[in-house]
Amino acid sequence: MTRTRKILAWSCASFVLLIAIVVLVLVFFDWNRIKPPLNAKVSEELHRPFAINGNLAVVWQREPDEGGWRAWIPWPHVIAEDLTLGNPDWSKTPQMVTLKRVELRISPLALLAQRVVIPRIDLTEPSAQLQRLADGRANWTFKFDPKDPNAEPSNWVVDIGAIGFDKGHVTLDDQTLKTQLDVVIDLLGKPIPFGEIVGDADAKKALEKGSAPQDYAFALKVKGQYHGQKLDGSGKIGGLLALQDAAKPFPLQAQARIGDTSIALAGTLTDPMNLGALDLRLKLSGSSLGNLYPLTGVTLPDSPAYSTDGHLIAKLHEASGASFQYENFNGKIGNSDIHGNLGYVASQPRPKLTGALVSNQLLMADLAPLIGADSNAKQKARGGESKQPATKVLPVEEFRTERWRDMDADVEFTGKRIVHSAELPFTDLYTHLVLNDGQLSLEPLRFGVAGGKLDAQIRLNGRTTPMEGQAKLTARNFKLKQLFPTFEPMKTSFGELNGDADISGRGNSVAALLGTSNGDLKMLINDGAISRGLMEIAGLNVGNYVVGRLFGDKEVKINCAAADFGIKSGLATTRLFVFDTENAIIYIDGTANMASEQLDLTITPESKGFRLFSLRSPLYVNGPFIKPNAGVKAVPLMLRGAGMVALGVIAGPAAGLLALVAPSGDEPNQCAPLLQQMKEGKAPKTVKG
Repeated sequence: MTRTRKILAWSCASFVLLIAIVVLVLVFFDWNRIKPPLNAKVSEELHRPFAINGNLAVVWQREPDEGGWRAWIPWPHVIAEDLTLGNPDWSKTPQMVTLKRVELRISPLALLAQRVVIPRIDLTEPSAQLQRLADGRANWTFKFDPKDPNAEPSNWVVDIGAIGFDKGHVTLDDQTLKTQLDVVIDLLGKPIPFGEIVGDADAKKALEKGSAPQDYAFALKVKGQYHGQKLDGSGKIGGLLALQDAAKPFPLQAQARIGDTSIALAGTLTDPMNLGALDLRLKLSGSSLGNLYPLTGVTLPDSPAYSTDGHLIAKLHEASGASFQYENFNGKIGNSDIHGNLGYVASQPRPKLTGALVSNQLLMADLAPLIGADSNAKQKARGGESKQPATKVLPVEEFRTERWRDMDADVEFTGKRIVHSAELPFTDLYTHLVLNDGQLSLEPLRFGVAGGKLDAQIRLNGRTTPMEGQAKLTARNFKLKQLFPTFEPMKTSFGELNGDADISGRGNSVAALLGTSNGDLKMLINDGAISRGLMEIAGLNVGNYVVGRLFGDKEVKINCAAADFGIKSGLATTRLFVFDTENAIIYIDGTANMASEQLDLTITPESKGFRLFSLRSPLYVNGPFIKPNAGVKAVPLMLRGAGMVALGVIAGPAAGLLALVAPSGDEPNQCAPLLQQMKEGKAPKTVKG
């Protein structure tokens, strides 16, 4: 053997011997010896006390999942027992996390490429106590020493594939959210297939997306408080979080009650390392949609009791902000059905809610909470804080304008059929709601009423204190025979109701807005009828009295009824208010004070023909809106019409009301000649008998 060959042989033998020694050292080395420096180094980096208190061992095993020659290379399996991670100095409890056992395996070949590949970490009996103080300090936020800006970044990469776990315990005390939770996770008796919880259809959809969700393996129970409201819930989850395979779905199922809100969900979480996406069937129910605000931050209106069932898809790491889609949901609000799609994007400068909602059968009573017009009992049931005084008609419950700047919105709502009562047939509703930086608009707000349309444009500026409000309303072509379908004399009428209103005010409730309002109100009715019975249908007890005093029990034809009110600082004053009937012309003068809710009206009839009234004095209607008084004034009747014409006070209002004259087909509109006479400064023709 030559000298060169001897050197080569000795070198190879030495290399093999060295490898053998390294292998023997690795196999038989007591890894517990490195615990003190390891614990000290981790504690130094985290600025927290860290310790492996139990055994630390490395077991070498071949990986059966590796193919070919790689299957012969053993992998180190690291096992550490009794681990603790302490809290920062400000915490009153010593430990943040405890683990009974941690086991992981590392790919040795990947180390050659400066990659620490850990396919799976298994945690045994994890326990965590999470805390956040009112000043924002949280024990899950770690402080790391700043690195040398001139230092080159490390070429090493850590790649963790999945985390497995068994029963555990997590508590959360978050003072900023007023939330305290206690979560217990425990093994189910046996795994439950995904499809058995979500249903075969949803399970099939999950498979079609490319990956089969794992079985439910653990049960969880949670109790405590969330945003200051009592929480109690339970559910089921899988047992393996796939961190690197973002498409691998993690199954979730839960039902919880927070305050008066009930939540039920079932589906999957994908990309759990980043809380990437949710795909859930979601059911919500509660006493009012407005009560979801403290739980979700989504500004919704007050409502009757509701329930919904739909499909929630969330993408939590979109560039424009986390997005949520509540798709194809069905439900009820009060006794009205609700269907549609809603989207919510946590964008800047404000999140935004968009969507389209439809109700096939909408009850008018279910809209009352929107303006605080429901009863005190119903307000209390939905958590309303105000109480409608027994002496007030106009709603005093305040709009929650402080929430309006937290979110923008662009939502369309269609009520295909409105159910009110047989006596007052609202037929349909459409509105487009836009909320932009505290300014709310309903443009249009459109009702179908008795064969006609009520169009409104409403704007509320919640950025001002108190709120500023504007409303423009146009009523056109309300058919009287449809407006009062149970009143026999109206069934052959061609008469219509038309009207306009333009009002603005300041205040945070309907009562405050109207009590400070300024504007105009005009209304015209032609070819109708009136009787005590009609007043009873409309629920107007005072009107019943007045009609009875004027006409007795008989039904009287109305040629025209015209009203023009000027409104200033909440006081509506008659500029012209007249009824032209077959027997008389009835003048009404006075005021309606919407701030104090007081009426002060005088009703003066002028007889036509030779049929005389037994009434020798004008009537009055005064007192509170909720229960006004009516009676006969202790003064004789005067010729009101001629006096008004002489003063020239009705010509202008009459001219304005002529714009509302809209004949139905070829039928003459009897308001036209009456208003034309008044416009020309002439008294309506009457014959005194």
